[in-house]
Amino acid sequence: MGQGVFEKTTDFLAQVKSELKKVSWPSNKETLASTQVVILLVLFVALFLWMVDYGLSAMIRLLLR
Repeated sequence: MGQGVFEKTTDFLAQVKSELKKVSWPSNKETLASTQVVILLVLFVALFLWMVDYGLSAMIRLLLR
């Protein structure tokens, strides 16, 4: 009839391996630079959200007095 599960799996894994050979992987320097950008952006967004949360909490406290 058709291929069995084992044959389909090995064929799929062979195709995955073939595609991974075509990938252009970043260098260590590029990876480090990208990681630093992500960490800085996460810290910036966290600080911004903390400030917004603090401000809204202060306004709500003032309204509830």
